[in-house]
Amino acid sequence: MSHQSGLIADDIESYLREHENKDLLRFITCGSVDDGKSTLIGRLLHDSKMIYEDQLAAITQASKTSGTTGDKVDLALLVDGLQSEREQGITIDVAYRFFSTDKRKFIIADTPGHEQYTRNMATGASTASLAIILIDARHGIQTQTRRHSYICSLLGIRHLVIAVNKMDLVDYSQARFDEIVDEYKAFSKELNDADLHFVPISALEGDNVVNPSEKMPWYQEGPLLRLLENVDVKHDSNLSDLRFPVQYVNRPNLNFRGYCGTLAAGVLKPGDAIKVLGSGKRSTVDKIVTYDGDLEAAYPGQAITVTLKDEIDISRGDMIVAADSELESTTAFTADVVWMYDTPMEVGREYELKAGTNVVSGRVARIIHQTDVNTLERRPADNLPLNGIARCQIEIKQPLGLDPYVRSPHSGNFIVVDRMSNVTVGAGMVVDTLSASNIVWHDMAVTKRRRAERNHQKPCIIWFTGLSGAGKSTSANALERQLFGMGYSTYLLDGDNVRHGLCGDLGFSDDHRQENIRRVGEVAKLMVDAGMITLVSFISPFQRDRELVRNMVETGEFIEVFVNTSLDVCEERDPKGLYQKARAGQIQDFTGISSPYEAPERAEIEIDAGDLSVEESVKVLVSHLKRLDVIS
Repeated sequence: MSHQSGLIADDIESYLREHENKDLLRFITCGSVDDGKSTLIGRLLHDSKMIYEDQLAAITQASKTSGTTGDKVDLALLVDGLQSEREQGITIDVAYRFFSTDKRKFIIADTPGHEQYTRNMATGASTASLAIILIDARHGIQTQTRRHSYICSLLGIRHLVIAVNKMDLVDYSQARFDEIVDEYKAFSKELNDADLHFVPISALEGDNVVNPSEKMPWYQEGPLLRLLENVDVKHDSNLSDLRFPVQYVNRPNLNFRGYCGTLAAGVLKPGDAIKVLGSGKRSTVDKIVTYDGDLEAAYPGQAITVTLKDEIDISRGDMIVAADSELESTTAFTADVVWMYDTPMEVGREYELKAGTNVVSGRVARIIHQTDVNTLERRPADNLPLNGIARCQIEIKQPLGLDPYVRSPHSGNFIVVDRMSNVTVGAGMVVDTLSASNIVWHDMAVTKRRRAERNHQKPCIIWFTGLSGAGKSTSANALERQLFGMGYSTYLLDGDNVRHGLCGDLGFSDDHRQENIRRVGEVAKLMVDAGMITLVSFISPFQRDRELVRNMVETGEFIEVFVNTSLDVCEERDPKGLYQKARAGQIQDFTGISSPYEAPERAEIEIDAGDLSVEESVKVLVSHLKRLDVIS
């Protein structure tokens, strides 16, 4: 209902004109369960005198049987209308309420706080420009607080009002309020360009909701309603990129052909040059028709019918854009997906994707990462469970005109529908698109992690370093035989063998030695990605070269084995006669004689092949690999 106004009785037409021209703000209330979302909305409506007497009488009566506020009227019952909501004292479905003040009209979506109803919260947030995130002053920031804040950020809601509720239960403590503000600010640094406002309130008592609180004189920025009336959302719409998805072709007679839909972005005027995305056909806008008459300009959110000066083929699902638009149709894109169904999202499975007026078949090619809503940490995942949030690579069978969601929400969102049950199972926000004309999508659904799980091992590089003749190749070869016999997937890269092929063009100068190690490191990295235990046997005398390879892979995937056999033992062995030639000056830049060897500074494993037999060396190495969880 509308606010109380004298114009209603005195001049109804003037009142309706005034009411029609008011700015509209759509907002949601969200946060953890029992933080007071429904009570806040009830308080807003009650203190603004925006509920009818019979409504107040009904909830007064219902408060005696279903209320949770003792002798007081439970204002949450204004929006918790389902019987199960009243029985449990929780919000389950999204409840919408309309009200207005002298300055602005409002549509509120009261969304549930329970984790199992996160999908309902995302539904309510999808059309909102502002979110009120409630926090119980006693408990502070909870998991759902973070989850709802992150979903609001994904859905492009920039304006976040953090309402610290139940201040009456912490004696209206400024210190407690400041503590919660500092904690939320630290968390919100990871959110996308958030416009934050903080308000201490008591929804039950009415403090700082509609009227300023006398019990919190330390807060001077005004009550919540004043903030809602004055927050500027006019500049949130995209007025530069024309996006008009055609919903219906209106052909009432032979003399009229109009294209109906809601303008998603940009400003459209008669005389504007346009083209149809996909076909590339061009024309000029003739008229913009509405029930109330033709418009001189149309803006985002308006339902309009467009007529063109040329007869061109346009049908439902087509997108009209500016003639100079660079937007291209795409069959591959990345998106943030919120999963809303009990059965997890599966990589490779086909779903229906509904974007605007289009429905196409598609699949998730791979999950790039799943986001932990508590820490916003990104981690790998093979599927996406209920209420999970992940960035995915998606392929579709028919090209669509899509924008990044942050640029144009209405042409950058979609829902995921199960093909068998026709149930909406997910919602997505486009992050980036790829041109259908020049991109071939590579399916990387088989990941390093999945390969490693199949082989029951940890992919890694086991890098043997030491002087010539120290026993590196012998130890590495024996270890590979042992691991292979134990059923592990391995490969050995030996310095001499690599010099005959991959690095056959390199000499033994410092620069060539470094390039030799770099090439071997790149090959070893690919083998780790293939899920293999890769053994590498190289003198690799310089610390910087070994660190170069260590930094190519993830933490824990480079295991340095220092074969610390003394120079005397190595020279005594001299299996290839190299030391003798180096002493005679026949070999230049020979490690240990005419070129330095830099011993490892932080080798994970160290053995002395001069004191240990081959069998003993392998036993020590296997023991260390178990300790490092490479093998079980």
